Amino acid sequence: MRGPVKSESRRDELLKLRDAVLQLGISFPTIKQWIYKKKIRSIQTAGGHHRIPQSELDRLLFRTRGKTVAERTQAVRRVSGRNQLVGRIDQVRISGLMAEVKISIGEQQITSIITATSAREMHLKAGQTAIALIKATEVMILRAGDSFPPAP
Repeated sequence: MRGPVKSESRRDELLKLRDAVLQLGISFPTIKQWIYKKKIRSIQTAGGHHRIPQSELDRLLFRTRGKTVAERTQAVRRVSGRNQLVGRIDQVRISGLMAEVKISIGEQQITSIITATSAREMHLKAGQTAIALIKATEVMILRAGDSFPPAP
């Protein structure tokens, strides 16, 4: 029997409020308001301190860049590409000249192959927030649950 996957254990990690506000880019009073209004789930310790599950931050991450769609778009978009997905780095594996970076976005995972130099210059580490910028000339779509048409 295999043990829990590394990304699953990180999703269950409980964070102090100061760590949660840094990841979300919000203020301490804001997270306290969110807790009281049940906008974000917290777990109280025996001493009455709040801890935020990493999975809650992941759930809210895409909404915390601004109050309106325009503000969120402006905060994230510093390049012309439109296909930007915000997520959390699960793993960075550097081997020789290349680096494999796995990013969780919601319940999905994207893997990117970049140069090892780029990964080192950006100081990429598991647990950091990152944006996957998708640049492609073609994107294929298959509707889930559909079967393929018969061959001609």
